[in-house]
Amino acid sequence: MSKSNKINVSSEVGTLRRLLIHSPDAGIGKVIPSKAQDWLFEDIIHLDTMRSKEYDLFTKVLLYFLDPEKVKGKIGDIDHPNQNRDFYKPDKSTYFQSDKVIDPQFLLAEILENKEVKNKLVASVCSFERTSYSTQENLFKLENQDLARTLISGILLTQKMIFPPVPNFIFTRDIAVVVNDHIMLTRPATEARSREAILTAFIMFNHEMFSEYKDKIIEITNKQDYFLYDDNEKKYKNVTVEGGDVMTVAPNHLLIGCSERTSLHAASVVIQQLFSRNVVDKVSVVQIPNKRAFMHIDTTFTQVKRNLWVIHAPFSKQGTDYDTKDLIPELGEPTEKFTLNISQFQKGKVDQPIKFDYLEDLLDDISQKDLNSIEKTEFIYSGDGVFPFGQREQWTDSCNVLALKEGVVIAYDRNDKTAEGFKRKGFNVIHANDLLNQFENNESSPEEISNTLILLPSGELSRARGGSHCLSMPLFRDPIV
Repeated sequence: MSKSNKINVSSEVGTLRRLLIHSPDAGIGKVIPSKAQDWLFEDIIHLDTMRSKEYDLFTKVLLYFLDPEKVKGKIGDIDHPNQNRDFYKPDKSTYFQSDKVIDPQFLLAEILENKEVKNKLVASVCSFERTSYSTQENLFKLENQDLARTLISGILLTQKMIFPPVPNFIFTRDIAVVVNDHIMLTRPATEARSREAILTAFIMFNHEMFSEYKDKIIEITNKQDYFLYDDNEKKYKNVTVEGGDVMTVAPNHLLIGCSERTSLHAASVVIQQLFSRNVVDKVSVVQIPNKRAFMHIDTTFTQVKRNLWVIHAPFSKQGTDYDTKDLIPELGEPTEKFTLNISQFQKGKVDQPIKFDYLEDLLDDISQKDLNSIEKTEFIYSGDGVFPFGQREQWTDSCNVLALKEGVVIAYDRNDKTAEGFKRKGFNVIHANDLLNQFENNESSPEEISNTLILLPSGELSRARGGSHCLSMPLFRDPIV
C-alpha cells in the first residue's frame, strides 16, 4: 500500500479523501445473547448478512468515491462467488489495499513487523486481558497477519477464543478524532472497548502513516492521582470520551457531547488540551440526557451541507418546548431533564461561556458564522418529525449520516420517514446498489452527483446501534472554509 500521510479534518462535510473503516470480523459472530449488552450490542448479529449484503456495499461506495481505480469496472469480479470475500479481508493477498479507505487491521499487521513493537503490544493486550503466560508466548509465534486478526477478534486460527471479541471496532469513529492536523486519542467509557484503545494507540504511535504527527497526538487521560480517589470521587471525576461525541465542525470550532459515554470531566480536559495547543478557538459542549437511546451526540444530529443538518426531533425547539411546557416553573426542574444544556467556550474566555437555548441555534451559528453559509440554515428531523417515527428511526440511526462530500451522504434504508424529509429538501434518494450500477454503466459518476441520500441495506448493521457516521473515522477532508 502506498503511504499518503496527509491528515487534516476541518469540517464534517468537506469532500472526504481518506478514512479508517474496519470490516466486520469474526468476533462479531461470536457474540452470545447473555453477553450482548455487556459488549454494547442490542442483539446478536448474523455476520454473513452484515458483511456480504450490507457492509461490503458500504465499502464499495467508499472506494468508488475515494479510490475508484480499486473498483471501477471490477465489481462483478470482486463479488464473484469464487472470491469468498477475500477482496474485503485485510489478511488476504487479494485485499484491496487502498491508502484512502484503510482498515486498522491492515495497519496493525504492518506495525507488528517491528519485533519490539510486537513484543510490547502482545504484552500490553495480554496484561489487560489477564491471559496465561503460555498464551502470551504462543501469540508471539503467530504470523503478523494472523496475530493482527486475533488481537481484534479474540479468535485463533483454530477457532478457539482466547479474548472477548471487540465487536464495536467496526465503529471506528470512536477510536480517535482528527481535529485539523492533530489526532486526539479517545478514552472509552466501558471495558468492552478498552482493547480497541490499546490497539489504536499502538497504531498511531508506531505506523509510518502517522509518523509526521507524533507530536500532534493528544492523549486524553485521568489525573495522575486519580487512583487515590475513593469510589464515589472516581465515578464523578472519571475522564471518558468517545469519538461519536466529538465533531470538528469548522477549522476554529469543535463540538463535544456529554452523554452516556463522555463525561463532563473529559470535556474539560479536551477544552484545556486543545486551547493550550492552539488547535481551535472555541469548543461547544452539548449535554444530552444520559440514556442508551442517545449514546453519543452523533446519534442525535449530524451535518449534511454547510447549511443543512439532520437532527432528532425531540431535541429540536418544538420538541424540547413540548417536553417541558406542561411543567409549572414553581415546581422546580424534573429529576431527569430532557432539555439540552449547550455552552460555548472561547480560548482566553473560558470563564465566560456563551449559552444556547436550542440545538438549532447552535447549528445555525456554526453554519452562518463558522462556515460562512449564504443560505438559510435548514433542518431535517428524524422520522420527518412525525410521532412515533422520530423516536423509532433515531434508534436505527436516522440522524447518523456520513458526508462523502457536501450534500452527498450515506444513511440506512430502513428510515423511510427521514428519507421523505430529505426528498422534500430536494434530495435524490437512491439505493447504494442502484448507484453503483449507474457508476459501472457510466451513467453517472461520483463527481457529478449532488444533493443525494445514498441508502444502505441495514437489517443487521442497524442492530449493532451505529450508522455510517459511526462506521467511519475521517483522516482527511478538503477544506470548505
